[in-house]
Amino acid sequence: MLARRSLAFVFLAVLFLAACSDKSSAPATAPAAAAPPANSAQAVKSVEMYRQLLESKSYELAAPIGQEIIAKYPDTPAAKEVQETLADTTAKAAAITSRRRLERLWSYQTGKESGGDQSTASIYDSKSSSGDQVRLVLRRHSSWGQSAYLFSSGKGFECGKGCTLGVRFDDEAPQRIKAHLPETGEPAIFITDDRGFLAKMSKAQKVSIDVVLKNKGARTLLFEVGGYDPEKFAPVVKKK
Repeated sequence: MLARRSLAFVFLAVLFLAACSDKSSAPATAPAAAAPPANSAQAVKSVEMYRQLLESKSYELAAPIGQEIIAKYPDTPAAKEVQETLADTTAKAAAITSRRRLERLWSYQTGKESGGDQSTASIYDSKSSSGDQVRLVLRRHSSWGQSAYLFSSGKGFECGKGCTLGVRFDDEAPQRIKAHLPETGEPAIFITDDRGFLAKMSKAQKVSIDVVLKNKGARTLLFEVGGYDPEKFAPVVKKK
């Protein structure tokens, strides 16, 4: 009887050890994935403002707010939402900033000049130094009609009785256009075909013009004309 009890005890002990061995060899259960951080009250306000600015197409204001949301509240639903549109928003904001910079390069004026009504649109050469600037001037005058010319702050241009200027609109091939000096002696050079020049310039982002300046030699002028607004270059009534 004692022997049977001993055998039973040993048998139970073996089963217990086997069960423990199975548990220790079983693979550990992977921990549950952590839930993403919830939006804070400030994140909710910021993402709502971001949405409103996108709806109003105020991309230059929306872009920095979107960047701040991603930096301050990473891995949140707010950051995930902003991430889906931020690249496009940033690109549009950069385009708006560039456009405004180009628009500010132009100056528009209207008034009386030499007994007539005059309207001008002008822009400085981007390469000129402050002491030797050249302007591209578009002018409409009730007596003289329309003109397109370059005006130098120095002694003017070399041209003789007539010459041609090398002109490039954006990345197009260079072309030669006729030009002439004013009879009145101002430090300027007039583009003969002002209508053709204006039509091409209006569609361009930049215009390069090769000139020869008096006492300065050959130079290539660069005008970033992409911000030109034809509505601000006011027409004038030509005198009969």
